[in-house]
Amino acid sequence: MGLNFNFATAAKIIFGSESLAQVPDLISKMGDSIFLVTGSGNERALILATQLLTGTKYSIFNVHSEPTIDIINNGVQLARKAGCNVVVGIGGGSAIDCAKAIAALIPNDGELLDYLEVIGGGKPLLKTPLPCIAIPTTSGTGAEVTKNSVIKSPVHNVKVSLRSELMYPDVAVVDPSLTLSMPPEITASTGVDALTHLLETFVSNQSNPFIDMYCREGMKKISDSIINAYNNGDDLKAREDMSMASMLGGIALANVKLGAVHGFAGPMGGMFPMPHGAICACLLPAVMEINIKVLGEQNLQHFLKKYDDVGKILTGNPDADATDGIKWVKNLVTDLAIRSLSDYGLKRESFPELVVKSKKASSMKGNPVVLDDKILTTILEKSI
Repeated sequence: MGLNFNFATAAKIIFGSESLAQVPDLISKMGDSIFLVTGSGNERALILATQLLTGTKYSIFNVHSEPTIDIINNGVQLARKAGCNVVVGIGGGSAIDCAKAIAALIPNDGELLDYLEVIGGGKPLLKTPLPCIAIPTTSGTGAEVTKNSVIKSPVHNVKVSLRSELMYPDVAVVDPSLTLSMPPEITASTGVDALTHLLETFVSNQSNPFIDMYCREGMKKISDSIINAYNNGDDLKAREDMSMASMLGGIALANVKLGAVHGFAGPMGGMFPMPHGAICACLLPAVMEINIKVLGEQNLQHFLKKYDDVGKILTGNPDADATDGIKWVKNLVTDLAIRSLSDYGLKRESFPELVVKSKKASSMKGNPVVLDDKILTTILEKSI
């Protein structure tokens, strides 16, 4: 059988420092009443609104935490009331996920829960979302080029996705200069999130050579630049590399399922107040180690070779193998001073619930090999 794959991403990508200045012209072609979704701080949103969008009607909506069902529903109500016809998300993954979800739900009937995966009705969106522009100020989630929004349900203690082929932003404006002010801790956690997206999609059971190109390039840029970005936040070249890698990771995960790291991350993030990137950092070495062990037992050479390739890419050593890749990731987590899962409150008595929830997660379906309850528990034991 020949090669077959599907590919989709944001309708337009604008990449480069100072590209934020292009946003007013983009908006002028989309509408005249903007719903501006941002994080806790208003600084960048206000600069965009007051200096660049002069004379344009806008409403600012602050997202003070990770997106929840209530936050999204509130945003939809406010945007409808204000008569907004364009949604702009500027900030980290939470702000952009909120913006995409709000843009999607405004034209569609019913409640958010009707459309959510796993815990909701899983209904398809039938009407095209409002025009949406995504402007990331961090380098990790790649949300500016994905077709889903990750949303927390406090009632269910889990994070799930609102997902649709209609939810890709109309324009992704990736301006690396907006990431210069990211503090080291955020640089670390978001950077490892981007690495995990690239690595998991590269070894996914849905991987294909086209997406592999994105993954290889993204992992190389992270291996070259994440420590520089962490140690010197003003290093624009490192920030550009991390912004590019984050975007490439988003493109990859929008087209190929992830794996066990993200299979655990959704439930764990719903149960404990942990940064998503820190969860990925703590789980990634153990998932790599266990996957390689099980793949070896089943003699699945295609995936084992890919893990060897990961080792070569991350270390820059053409003679490296999968074990070297694991060591590189472990050293990275140490160098980035990422806290342990137990520091965030994870205890062993939560393992059974996490295992049950992780097996229902969409991402787990992309893992290169099926992992049983005992092996999943072993991953948690190694990661705590």
